[in-house]
Amino acid sequence: MYVIMDDKIKINFSLQKLICFVSVLLFLTKLITWYITSSLSVFSDAMESITNIFSGFIGLYSLYISSLPKDHNHPYGHGKIEFISTAIEGFLIFIVGIVIFIKTLMHIKHHINMNINESLLLRLDYGIFLMLFTAIINYSLGFYACKIGNRNGALTLVASGKHLQIDTYSTFGIIIGLILLNITKWIWIDPIISIIFSSFILYTGFKLLRNATAGIMDESDKKLLKKLSFYLNEKRDLYWIDLHHLKIIKYGSAFHVDCHLTVPWFFNVKEANQEVQKLTKLTKKKFGKKVELSVHVDACTDHHCIFCFNNSCQFRKNFFQEKILWTLDKTSYYNNNKSS
Repeated sequence: MYVIMDDKIKINFSLQKLICFVSVLLFLTKLITWYITSSLSVFSDAMESITNIFSGFIGLYSLYISSLPKDHNHPYGHGKIEFISTAIEGFLIFIVGIVIFIKTLMHIKHHINMNINESLLLRLDYGIFLMLFTAIINYSLGFYACKIGNRNGALTLVASGKHLQIDTYSTFGIIIGLILLNITKWIWIDPIISIIFSSFILYTGFKLLRNATAGIMDESDKKLLKKLSFYLNEKRDLYWIDLHHLKIIKYGSAFHVDCHLTVPWFFNVKEANQEVQKLTKLTKKKFGKKVELSVHVDACTDHHCIFCFNNSCQFRKNFFQEKILWTLDKTSYYNNNKSS
């Protein structure tokens, strides 16, 4: 199927391809480093980098799927594949954290009383510089991927960036361990640093799984709802008397907005539709073309007059008292239902 990609999708796709290429290149670099140093910790880091390769290609595939157009079987598009991809990456990171943690405990149990093997120090200085090189490349690419992913709403790209940054943290831990090991010859330094960084890896994996689950379960994004409520309140039209039951469902980089808009009761269908079109155009101008609005139009009643600031209305039954700000607690579906 031929896919027409907009500029954001093209950028996301190209960056994910770069992540795949760099992941393979750095994995080979770490294998060379292990061959030079004969360091078991470097070998473990190289094996951990295999997950970067798998997650990179999984992310690339999910970006392709999410860019496919809507069809009869997927009327909301294919964007939710990104949540599945993120869940897989989070699971891989979590498993890697568990494996590193268990291997470290086993190492402590069996080797805590052993003296350092001199072969471990073989050309260790070259190994440190090579590992530092991989760490800098990984973190730079991961930081850029997270930045672009957050800007373009690509959760898969953010997950890939987080994965690269996690690999960087573990690599830095190993570098510190190798430096201290080279200076002090204390073999217990390496497992202590490994435990600290494996705990951080476990936390990051859990966080990615949590975010993916929230997306799959259509959990309310309060940050986005607050941003949308504030923006619409700032740009509200004279005839937009009230806005409530506001909901947002994410579909990858796109999202669907449902809301109820209260307009004057004397508006005909054409006039009410014009107000809906204004609201739709305004929202897409701020949040991009991948926003879909489903607006239910309500007719105002007498009690709306007290916060309707259209003073030219000839059907007013009550005096205007105050302008109600459309904050999250006033517009969201949950709070409207709770208060009703």
